[in-house]
Amino acid sequence: MAEKNAPSAPEAPTGQAPNGQATNGQTGALFDELLVMLVQQGDKEAAQRLFQRWNPRLLRSARRYAGDAALAEQLAQDCWLAIWRGIGSLREASRFAPWAFGILRRKGATQISTAMRDRAMIQDDAELPADGASHPDERLSINQAFARLPADQRLLAHLFFVEGLTLPEIATVQSIPIGTAKSRLFHARRKLKAALNPVTPRGEYP
Repeated sequence: MAEKNAPSAPEAPTGQAPNGQATNGQTGALFDELLVMLVQQGDKEAAQRLFQRWNPRLLRSARRYAGDAALAEQLAQDCWLAIWRGIGSLREASRFAPWAFGILRRKGATQISTAMRDRAMIQDDAELPADGASHPDERLSINQAFARLPADQRLLAHLFFVEGLTLPEIATVQSIPIGTAKSRLFHARRKLKAALNPVTPRGEYP
């Protein structure tokens, strides 16, 4: 039988690297790069797998960036429309992550600045523990701390700490010099530490 012009999408990596030579993140990045190249060749199965792998990440980042679940859903959808329209022009498949997150940032900037005028940045306040609670929920505390950051710092911190992007990649995402990315990360880190450790004896941070 004749084979299809475009090779079928490969199986997702299991996370078991032979002889420990590659980390899970490296393996995943290589798999994403292969999927992108297959999508550019017109492989619909690869497009579906790329969506399955990346939609949770984009949606999670959109929620962190927007601070609003409904707005994040729309933002992620708009982002995917732009990805499918532009993926053929992406010259380096290995740059998919900063390219996709850059689309997310650009699509969300106007929507978020408008929506946040009328919507609370912190959701479910009623469920937060009282200030004197002896065992505050760690996840809520982290979400609360992130929500208090300005939008650009919030996205930058999420991409760095959660998504694992490098500072050069984040600088590309936000269309800023790497020095500005470093400065934003420094201030975001300080604010997160201050929010998560409000009774730190001295106001000095490493």
